[in-house]
Amino acid sequence: MKTVLLAAAIAAVLAASPTRAETVTPNFKHALPGMTGKRMVSVVVSYGPGEKSSSHHHAPSAFIYAYVLEGEIRSQVDDEPVKVYKAGESWYENPGAHHKVSENASATKPARLLAVFVVNDGEALTTPDKK
Repeated sequence: MKTVLLAAAIAAVLAASPTRAETVTPNFKHALPGMTGKRMVSVVVSYGPGEKSSSHHHAPSAFIYAYVLEGEIRSQVDDEPVKVYKAGESWYENPGAHHKVSENASATKPARLLAVFVVNDGEALTTPDKK
């Protein structure tokens, strides 16, 4: 059931953007011992040159840690300023965060990030913004 919810959440984000080009690959999921109703989920988000994600909201319970694996990622969460993170740099996002910008900062090189979620069971990881 959890795998179905994760796949459905990822599919919803991907389908929301007709110009979508990023690839979201599930990496890990596991119930958190001693934390009934919580799970940890990680995904790798890969961007080709110039590609980006649609803006979206994260689950109301989701605390997220993001780590740039390759390239440079331009990100804006809530009303914070837009920032470019390079390989080896990281940031976090609070529960319910509005991820306004998430994109490859380069028009010529690929970029990848690892996103680790601590989230309530049964909650979708993200919800695309309504157009």
